Amino acid sequence: MFGLSELAIILIVVIAIMLAKKGPELARNAGKSARILKAEARAMKEAEEQQATDTPPRVIQGETIPNRTENPPAEGTRP
Repeated sequence: MFGLSELAIILIVVIAIMLAKKGPELARNAGKSARILKAEARAMKEAEEQQATDTPPRVIQGETIPNRTENPPAEGTRP
């Protein structure tokens, strides 16, 4: 019967054979994915920097409601 070391060797050989067939394709796809991710991260960072330097924040004028501190609402009632 096979021992643990023989099974490990057989498993390594099977993995090596499978990797020889699919390895280059997997490596190519991983490289493409990494390049796309890097380009998207760079574009997002540039867009944030561009947005920060282009326009200052706008101030919109509007009415304000004065604070009603003289008669606060009672517990459980709506203002």
